[in-house]
Amino acid sequence: MQVIQVIINGILLGGIYALLGVGMTMMFGIVKLTNLAHGEFIIIGAYLSTILANAIGVDPILTIIVTVPIMFLVGMGLQSGLINRVMKIGSEPALLVTFGLSIILADAMLLIFSADAQRANVPYNTASLRIAQGLNISVLDLIVFCISLATIIVLSIFLKKTYLGRSIRATSDDTQAASLMGVNVNRTYAIAMGIAMATAAIAGMCVSMKWVYYPSSGGNYLLTAFGVVVIGGMGSIPGTLIAGLILGLAQVIGGANYGQLIAYVLMVLFLAVRPQGLFSK
Repeated sequence: MQVIQVIINGILLGGIYALLGVGMTMMFGIVKLTNLAHGEFIIIGAYLSTILANAIGVDPILTIIVTVPIMFLVGMGLQSGLINRVMKIGSEPALLVTFGLSIILADAMLLIFSADAQRANVPYNTASLRIAQGLNISVLDLIVFCISLATIIVLSIFLKKTYLGRSIRATSDDTQAASLMGVNVNRTYAIAMGIAMATAAIAGMCVSMKWVYYPSSGGNYLLTAFGVVVIGGMGSIPGTLIAGLILGLAQVIGGANYGQLIAYVLMVLFLAVRPQGLFSK
């Protein structure tokens, strides 16, 4: 029974890990950009969710109605007004721009929100469902897992079934051919960044409910997202789910002492043995 409990905890943890990485894998696969500010975007989403929930007095889950559109528009504006222009010079300057953004955003959050720990308060934070003797499932972890799974499923359907999604995938496969077929590549890149920021808003909301966070916490979530991208494969949305589950199980099995170590060792092994990831296109 204890083994089953560990597996369940690992799967539930892997769900939010997949959500942390899905926005980054989109930028990797479509824009061919390593977004080093992705962790800070997640923390911004966490702060927005916590502030709105406290101000209005609603469940943090409901705040994504506001935070997702805001983050989407900010992402589109950021890509259109800054990153697309820098990418004309080369990928390295764009990488440096995202690195600079991560520093600026982390310092700005520290200035605005101070270094105090933050966490969204939810009434079901400590609630659990008893499945059997010695087997319990955290209600919060189950809700977060369902949100993560729903986000990944909706995003996968959008990319496969809609005209805009197909144009995004076409741009990812062959930028020049997509441009010749009438696809506005710069606009597609902006939409991809907007979607990545929207998923970061949802991930930030989940982070705010599940863990304590600080203005400097972005780096930790960036590493987790990078691990998901490395294992799952660049541009593979379903791959992020499998990679998140692998990392979640590895961390829970390793425990508090060795969980992070095992996860990072796995990431290094994948970089050495299969750098394209499990589900690379």
